[in-house]
Amino acid sequence: MESTWRCARDPSLRLKSGSAQDDISFRFRVNQFALMIALFISNAALAQTSIPAGTVLPLQLSTSLNSRKSRPGDRVRARIMQEVPLSSGRKIHAGAKVVGHVVSVKANEQPAEITFRFEKVESGHRAIPIITNLRALASVMAVEDAQIPSAGPDRGTPWAWTTKNLIGGEVAYGEGGPVVRGADVVGHALFGGVLAQVNSSPGSPCRGEVADNGQLQAFWVFSSDACGVYGIDNVEIAHAGRTLPVGEIRIVSKTGNVRIDSGSGMLLRVKGGNLE
Repeated sequence: MESTWRCARDPSLRLKSGSAQDDISFRFRVNQFALMIALFISNAALAQTSIPAGTVLPLQLSTSLNSRKSRPGDRVRARIMQEVPLSSGRKIHAGAKVVGHVVSVKANEQPAEITFRFEKVESGHRAIPIITNLRALASVMAVEDAQIPSAGPDRGTPWAWTTKNLIGGEVAYGEGGPVVRGADVVGHALFGGVLAQVNSSPGSPCRGEVADNGQLQAFWVFSSDACGVYGIDNVEIAHAGRTLPVGEIRIVSKTGNVRIDSGSGMLLRVKGGNLE
């Protein structure tokens, strides 16, 4: 009994008392099993933290895009302006950074154009690779106007309860109130944003729900059917990134330079992404 106990405690005694080859084989099987467990846990965590295709990301640009000044490779930075709910029950918090880069620029040609793409969401020490397309783009002024109540609050009425006109035509009736288009309720308002299912107006190039993602989406200052360019008269979305080259967004000028200022708003839609 004592010799058995000593062998269990002392690896050198185990090798002497048994086959060294058997011991090495046992250790290999243990390590292999541990690796399989680690991979299983890692894959399970990855599946729980993916961004479903069809998720809308409401952004405000932190850098400017300018066909005369921007160069290929320049960083494009933005931040998420409203907490984004995910179907897994997780959330992307407001303030998370979205990072991409300028792909190409045409400055000395007409029409001028700039192409860029977003590649990841950064939140804390986490990075979420993404492929996105552009649903809507709004000027700094349009973003500011959508955050100003359409009329001042009555005496005794909290500021949060005031009515706001969203970019795209819908109306948000204060924090906790409905978001409406005409007589139809399409979502509900929150402090600093709105939640609604994605809608599409007749004849619009933008789609409604995609990839079976019926999750309520965060639209910030935009309507649930917002599509195209608002408040920047001389540009248009020539390629939204939905088709090849997927993820590349190309903005083209109708006249002059392409200029999208820091503080402009965007609605992106995610094709897919996983948390690293």
